[in-house]
Amino acid sequence: MRYAYAITAAMLAGGATATLVTQGPAGAQVAQNAPGTIAAATPRPGAPLSFADLAAKLQPAVVNISTTQRVQVQQQQNPFAGSPFEDLFKRFGGGGTDDQGRPVTREATSLGSGFIISPDGYIVTNNHVISGAPGNAQATTTVSSITVTLNDRKEYKARVIGKDVNSDLAVLKIEAKGLPFVQFGDSTRTRVGDWVLAVGQPYGLGGTVTAGIVSALHRNIGLGGAYDRYIQTDASINQGNSGGPMFDLNGNVIGINTAIFSPTGGNVGIGFAIPAEEAKPVIDALRTGGRVKRGYFGVGIQPMSDDIAAGLGLPKDRGEIITRVEPGYPAARAGIRQGDVITKVNNEEITPDNTLSYIVANLPIGSRVPVELIRDGKRQTVTAVVSERPPEDQLAAAAGEGLQDENATPTPGTPNAGASTRASIGLTLQALTPEIARQIGVPPTTRGVVVAAVDASSDAATEGLQRGDIILSVNQRPVLTAAEVAAAVQAAKAANRTNVLLLVQRGNGPARYVGVEIRAQ
Repeated sequence: MRYAYAITAAMLAGGATATLVTQGPAGAQVAQNAPGTIAAATPRPGAPLSFADLAAKLQPAVVNISTTQRVQVQQQQNPFAGSPFEDLFKRFGGGGTDDQGRPVTREATSLGSGFIISPDGYIVTNNHVISGAPGNAQATTTVSSITVTLNDRKEYKARVIGKDVNSDLAVLKIEAKGLPFVQFGDSTRTRVGDWVLAVGQPYGLGGTVTAGIVSALHRNIGLGGAYDRYIQTDASINQGNSGGPMFDLNGNVIGINTAIFSPTGGNVGIGFAIPAEEAKPVIDALRTGGRVKRGYFGVGIQPMSDDIAAGLGLPKDRGEIITRVEPGYPAARAGIRQGDVITKVNNEEITPDNTLSYIVANLPIGSRVPVELIRDGKRQTVTAVVSERPPEDQLAAAAGEGLQDENATPTPGTPNAGASTRASIGLTLQALTPEIARQIGVPPTTRGVVVAAVDASSDAATEGLQRGDIILSVNQRPVLTAAEVAAAVQAAKAANRTNVLLLVQRGNGPARYVGVEIRAQ
């Protein structure tokens, strides 16, 4: 999955609801796409509809956004260390610093799109368009200036009014009056098969219009979180289209073009747009200087994939399994535990198209909601009080802490048990002693058994398990010895299960569930 915006450089670095624009009094300037301002077009029998009048009306409100960035050169190991060329390597910035030890930076530029939502110069775009190169954790990027170029090629310096990383949205402001602008429509009425227009600035070529249909709705593209819920289209979207609008045939903005699926970086007919129904409340909050508030339960989750569902003996694609419960947050206070499968929240069923993150993020903060879950094969309902989602840096720190239990004392396993687990699930296991814990970088009190070897031909290897991983539980039962793992696998076989569900921790990272196939013996 790629963001659809372009970067060029000397060195390439590696919802609340509200209507944003209302109609003013008689004689006031109106939106380019206001009702009644666009003539209806009727196609000839058997001929495609022309988008010419629609495009001519809407294009003036779509802008090019370019940024100037300073990218710090990545620190590199000096291959000439100890040779006469060592100083020369440093002098030309090869080590990330110059010959006086100062960081070396290079200038880069990025290109994206946006659209004007008010005559006084408020502009909507994607956050990643104005925040530097995405996904480059090894480079430090600072955006020094943002330039907005209108359809008539007039340029303005823009300032950031607000941005939101989670929804990938941002609001800019330019100092101008009487600008052409557009307004949001109702994306909830969009249907698969509807015609749409995408307008943007791909590859910096200038205003470009492409047409297609809505290919899918509520598309989850694997980014996670409350906003992984996109409109999919086959309208051509390429690098530089990010932040541009997607219009329906009435000229309303029903989406913000954001990402493309592409093995090559170019258009292959699969593009994604943030629906207006998700974008409007965020944009409204950012435009007024407010903060986007989201509901929060305080859990880590995984979808019910085929292997996890098989390990639990539950249907796939229904519910999500809890991998972590943060102390002191709503889920912990409601009695939700690691290993619970949440199937409904506030009477809404959890599915791949309607995720737990999405439901909870859009719940009113402070509301009391029923949570239906499955624990040990039995359904039960608890009540949780929704809290406000903490800042992202705080969440990232919590997620990196991993799981540990101060009262754990590992117990040695037996060779026979290790042989049994290798034969049944392809894993050779051994006791997690304090010495082994030190070697693999986890606290000495960590509870579980450690993977000593993985059979390369096993399903465990296919699922990515590796030497040094820690098995915390099997089928939601904590394990301390290889014998306990072997017994859990045997119990699953006796129950005619084809998989076992392992809770696996690697290093100090968060634990995750992995379904592993049981070999026929």
